[in-house]
Amino acid sequence: MAVSFPFQDHHFVLLLRLHVPPMAALHILRRIPPQAPSTMTEGKIVSWIKSEGDVLSKGESVVVVESDKADMDVETFYDGILAAIVVGEGETAPVGAAIGILAETEAELEEAKTKAKAADSGSSKPEASALAKQHKVDIASVVGTGPFGRITPADVEAAAGIQPKKTAAAAVPTPAAAAPSKPAPPSAPSALPLLPGSTVVPFTTMQAAVAKNMVESLSVPTFRVGYPVNSDAIDALYEKVKPKGVTMTALLAKAVALALAQHPVVNASCKDGKSFYYNSSINIAVAVAIDGGLITPVLQDADKLDLYLLSQKWKELVEKARSKQLQPHEYNSGTFTLSNLGMFGVDRFDAILPPGQGAIMAVGASKPTVVADADGFFSVKSKMLVNVTADHRIVYGADLAAFLKTFAKIVENPESLTL
Repeated sequence: MAVSFPFQDHHFVLLLRLHVPPMAALHILRRIPPQAPSTMTEGKIVSWIKSEGDVLSKGESVVVVESDKADMDVETFYDGILAAIVVGEGETAPVGAAIGILAETEAELEEAKTKAKAADSGSSKPEASALAKQHKVDIASVVGTGPFGRITPADVEAAAGIQPKKTAAAAVPTPAAAAPSKPAPPSAPSALPLLPGSTVVPFTTMQAAVAKNMVESLSVPTFRVGYPVNSDAIDALYEKVKPKGVTMTALLAKAVALALAQHPVVNASCKDGKSFYYNSSINIAVAVAIDGGLITPVLQDADKLDLYLLSQKWKELVEKARSKQLQPHEYNSGTFTLSNLGMFGVDRFDAILPPGQGAIMAVGASKPTVVADADGFFSVKSKMLVNVTADHRIVYGADLAAFLKTFAKIVENPESLTL
């Protein structure tokens, strides 16, 4: 059996080629929710839990694979022997490619090892992947002709429309047959050379996913609205509930959720550019910086959970995010995103709208500010600036202004957050 790359959109797809004479049976087992779109094109082997020669039982974890958001244990759906590892630790492979060979019996071990050597003797996947990036070819659309369906550099060149190089004998015509030479077309400008001593660092799977989403966001017409919020009351509340494990993130998420409940259009989504829909739940995604990237764990139904349960949920999500153990529904189900850089002293910033969401809020630090009241008397109050980036196809300026006014009222009178 050939163990194939095991997931699409972070849900496992385990492909096993059952070697039963005449080696014709093919078994495909899937665990993919029908509503989950396929976004994964390749992944990285983090570690092999099992070694070559180990006897495997159905349901055992065999290998850890890095998706764009989490590390996932991959199980085998068949009993057998791990005869050979085709894709080693630290290497990447496209979805559907063979990463290992599983033999049913000891008699098949030698045959399996021979096939593994044939796969290894083919062109390396990293080389083909680098070539695909160079020629801007979507690696997921390339049909592999190498052993076990591995994609070779020649496959990438063919997909890019690059003609294979001719042999020297065929490339040099005889003088009599030589055609009049034509001026060569102007070549495309090449990339600027690297500075001496520069180091090239490939994107991690997570960084590549973030980059893809950011580029996708550029196609959405957005606008931004800023709003100053008096934070004295919520700062005082935070000091009271902090000993009970409540974080400022939970307070802000709860305030956002309550405001969204009154302004559902800001919680809406537009994905096809032809229509939009009101989300049935208010799921607040919160941006978290982790080693090597960024992830947005989701507080689902944040408007319905009490503050203390919301804080406990947030603590659990952060722990899972930092250990790369989040499940797909825990990071891809957000309907509105909250990004807070206030803890770093940042007073204001703009956030990029995540694909598929209607708005994202950027929260700055709470800072003492001199203000004047209606009678002209001066005082010092804590203010925080919030900026919201919204999809202008579904959210208009008046909608966003009304939402921010409601949010400010909740923050400045935060008693409702503890109910």
